[in-house]
Amino acid sequence: MSFLQIYKKTGYQDWRQPANRRRHNPAYFGQRSSAGRPKRKLPIRQILTGGVILLALGGIFSIIFLAWLATQLPNPNKIIDRSVALSTKIYDRQGETLLYDIHGAQKRTFVQLSGIPENLKNATLAAEDREFYKHGGISFTGIIRSLLKNIFTGSKAGGSTITQQLVKNVILSPEKTYTRKAKEVILSYQLEKKFSKDEILQMYFNEIPYGSVAYGAEAAAQTYFGKAVKDLSLAESAVLAALPQAPTYYSPYGSHLDKLYARQGWILDSLADLGYITEEDAEFAKKEKIEFKKSAESIIAPHFVMFIKEYLTEKYGELAVEQGGLKVITTLDADKQKFAEEAIAENAEKNLKWNAGNAALVALDPATGQILAMVGSKDYFNDEIDGQVNVATRPRQPGSSFKPIVYAAAFKKGYTPETVLYDAVTKFLNSDGKDYEPKNYDLKEHGPVTIRQALAGSLNIPAVKAIYLTGVDKVLDLAGSLGYTTLSDRSRFGLSLVLGGAEVKLIEQVAAFAVFAREGEYHPPAGILKVEDKDGAVLEEYKKQEKKVLETQVARQINSILSDNAARAYIFGEKNYLTLPDRAVAAKTGTTNDYHDAWTVGFTPNLAAGVWVGNSDNAEMKRGADGSVLAAPIWNKFMQEALKGLPAEGFTAPAATVSGKPVLNGQLVQGIKVKVNKNNGKLATDLTPPDLVEERIYRQAHAILYYINKDDPQGDTAPDLNDPQYPRWEEAVLRWAKDNNIMAEDPPTESDDSYRPEDKPVISLTFPDARQTITDRNFSAGVNASAPRGVLRVEYYLNGKLLKTVSEAPYELSVYLDDPNLKSGFYQLKAAAYDDLGNNNSAALDLNFQLPEIPQPLSWLAPAENETISAKKFPYVIKAELANVSRIQKIDVYYKTADGQVDYINTSRQFAGGQLAVPWPSAPAPGAYKIYAEITNSDGYAFKTGEVVAEVQ
Repeated sequence: MSFLQIYKKTGYQDWRQPANRRRHNPAYFGQRSSAGRPKRKLPIRQILTGGVILLALGGIFSIIFLAWLATQLPNPNKIIDRSVALSTKIYDRQGETLLYDIHGAQKRTFVQLSGIPENLKNATLAAEDREFYKHGGISFTGIIRSLLKNIFTGSKAGGSTITQQLVKNVILSPEKTYTRKAKEVILSYQLEKKFSKDEILQMYFNEIPYGSVAYGAEAAAQTYFGKAVKDLSLAESAVLAALPQAPTYYSPYGSHLDKLYARQGWILDSLADLGYITEEDAEFAKKEKIEFKKSAESIIAPHFVMFIKEYLTEKYGELAVEQGGLKVITTLDADKQKFAEEAIAENAEKNLKWNAGNAALVALDPATGQILAMVGSKDYFNDEIDGQVNVATRPRQPGSSFKPIVYAAAFKKGYTPETVLYDAVTKFLNSDGKDYEPKNYDLKEHGPVTIRQALAGSLNIPAVKAIYLTGVDKVLDLAGSLGYTTLSDRSRFGLSLVLGGAEVKLIEQVAAFAVFAREGEYHPPAGILKVEDKDGAVLEEYKKQEKKVLETQVARQINSILSDNAARAYIFGEKNYLTLPDRAVAAKTGTTNDYHDAWTVGFTPNLAAGVWVGNSDNAEMKRGADGSVLAAPIWNKFMQEALKGLPAEGFTAPAATVSGKPVLNGQLVQGIKVKVNKNNGKLATDLTPPDLVEERIYRQAHAILYYINKDDPQGDTAPDLNDPQYPRWEEAVLRWAKDNNIMAEDPPTESDDSYRPEDKPVISLTFPDARQTITDRNFSAGVNASAPRGVLRVEYYLNGKLLKTVSEAPYELSVYLDDPNLKSGFYQLKAAAYDDLGNNNSAALDLNFQLPEIPQPLSWLAPAENETISAKKFPYVIKAELANVSRIQKIDVYYKTADGQVDYINTSRQFAGGQLAVPWPSAPAPGAYKIYAEITNSDGYAFKTGEVVAEVQ
């Protein structure tokens, strides 16, 4: 009898007949016929009968399905069979270099349940199946929980008992389907009927995979700890119990050792909660240092191989990967992998002096997203640096290397590379209502700069302005389309996001930069070209998944800036590691504020690569350990080698952007430079005394918010002068203009008319005589000086340096020449007379100094010559013994770098006990420095002291 016949027999009309269509259309229920009679409603009896029929049909179908399923079930006795396992082989992209052979030869040693230590039994039950001795092989609560997770998350979740795990891993295939789950339930029930609980648990401890082709607890104990399972400690038992859930992911030889220890800690806490051990036992076990036995397996590109193995295991299951005989052709380029490893090894030792113990590198083909090289640490087998952790796939703070993403979002919104932003220290109002005041890496302000200059020079303050103008949400929207997966919790991010105030994965950072290389086209990172089963059938094959996520013009604008070496030269110098000798390349460095991470990411149109340097345990590196110093040399070395033989492709220039708003066209940077009399503000003339002439720059000084509406930069929307950031940005700009002698007003047009030629003083030197020999350090000189307005003062100079100012007639000079640096030879003595308006005139003559030598007035106490100063000792107090303290007005202390750059340390005007003591506030970058002082004596004459050499580490 057909379904339709059954349907008719129960009294229902054939709804396909025209006369009955309306009757069975729910839209007509409750309406009246043309005769005014209500439509007939379905009686309760018919509804109940229909429900019973449907339930019966469901039962029949279920019985048929289960009967069919029973014919498909494998023999539960298979649990004691041994099939021949085939090894999975992982190759490079050519299919010629064998990267790793996942051996088919299983390690297995049978052990009685009595030989399994109680700690391992309890830990396994706590982790995998706490109701094992109570259920009949199936946990219905676990199944329901699994189904709910599948429905609401889309994942094929577990919910399996130990019995089910045994069936799944030993009898059934590993695919995650509902049919296989049904088979698993039936077989688990059969297994529970055939074997006792202890027998099942014994089989579990002898059959379950623990990773690294170790099957069963005894083989796992020998593989990972080099000891019998009966000798495992509580801590080791908890580690072993953590593995069956995901043996490859949690493998002690894999990249997730921290996750393994986290699961171990959870198991120990569970044992304490269940009363198997005390909380003290759990805490003691957590602190136990686990010593894993070294892996003896041969492997090339280990981090990449484990990256691929994790993917394969997740998709095909542990058994298929370890025993299924898969042939995997990956995307790895064996030559480029070798170049990457060599570049890291070559610079690893150099970076140790910066306390940088580790490095990682990822290289992609921008046109496909295929991974060409992956080095997750400098030494996979070095436990001291957690070498098995794959930093290439771990979230780390990117520092300034995230800035191109922010500026790309700004360009999408309508800002341009020529947009002018003031690089002036600003107190930003953060989203939490607190002040946020970032500084540039060089601690300097650069005034009005274009976005091109700001990004190329990696300036922090303009970058924070850019993310505010753009909007954090718009930046995160773009980041999501570029493939970042670690930025989903938007509540965590504010203005500091642009300076690396988030965590990203190196592999995703490189893939995002590759979008610029492909002019807006995103390719997700891919590691596999083809997977074949043992019979040669193709299970999967690489297919392009390109997606246009960024406008071509925006990508070209970013490329133009990041490849502009001239634009970044003012910060990085013309000779740096961000250029290549034979082709255009775009690159960006990044450094976290606390020197935990150093990055360099860059690309050509046909290769993208990124390098991270730091420490796996997040230990701080030394001050000055930035991306351009540590990561860029590795990146540069790799790129030069990897690009050999590839065509030198250039970047297409972006179209010119012209706006009707000068601030978006870079037209506010230049000002008008004029010389004025600093006393009256009028234009200086030839008669204006030189010491009163001051060069000033006049320009409009306003923040960008004065000119545009941040949400409509190119449009006609009026600027929002009520923007909460506006007064803060304006205040910073005006303060910067004042500090830099820039007038936020129109330049003067009136010339200085305060001075006449006839008002100039008249002066001549009366003694000593010209070219006279001076042998006494007690030195004197006299002048004859007069002026129409009267002489206010006479200043005496020796070789252009002020000796003394005399303000009383007859204006004679009397000084002691205490500068030990005055050597024998001719010096010019000059005397200059001034009146009250600044009118001045001078006279000069040459003298032959043959002075007796005197000792240095300062002797260094700390640091001593060639002393090494630890950076941890800063602030460091510099000390010196002084002679003739009564003649000293002040002492300024400086240090000089190896390339001759001079930096100020501190000043002292008080010298208790005849000693100098000044603090050196913060440590400079590691290196050797020459420290010296400049003494200004009581006459106002300044001279330099001897130097002391010290090294900062």
